[in-house]
Amino acid sequence: MIDTSKFTVHELREFIGERFHGRRDESATMIYVTSFGFKNGLPPDSDLVFDVRFLPNPNYIPRFKNLTGKDPRVARYIRSFPQTVEFLERITALLTYLLPHYIREGKSYLTISIGCTGGQHRSVMIADGIRNNLATAGYQAKVNHRDITKANIRPKKQ
Repeated sequence: MIDTSKFTVHELREFIGERFHGRRDESATMIYVTSFGFKNGLPPDSDLVFDVRFLPNPNYIPRFKNLTGKDPRVARYIRSFPQTVEFLERITALLTYLLPHYIREGKSYLTISIGCTGGQHRSVMIADGIRNNLATAGYQAKVNHRDITKANIRPKKQ
């Protein structure tokens, strides 16, 4: 029997977790990084949303238009801008600061959504970069490119 009258919700969760499961493993928190296109709407399960439409758009470069941010040439182009490198550094620092606080509050998963116009180039490359950086920092992170197949990719004429 546990007298819960003096516990806040958070204290009770921690007490029960420690009593029955031991200390919570922070690396067990699942982080989902989702790329998306604003033209298709926000992902409804987003906890944090970041807009990368401030980065130069590869869609306007003919040789990149029908590719995605997963293509090394497109990724190299997007990374060639100083604001891309700085954004990835700053967002990684922000997330590695925030994640322990979310975990302490009891979040077992967190969805970070990265949006650009169509969800084909910039958001894809940035989401992959964030996932890699979080994995390097010791977090379990998976990436999902929600709109990568919705892009207007025309087949090449033969």
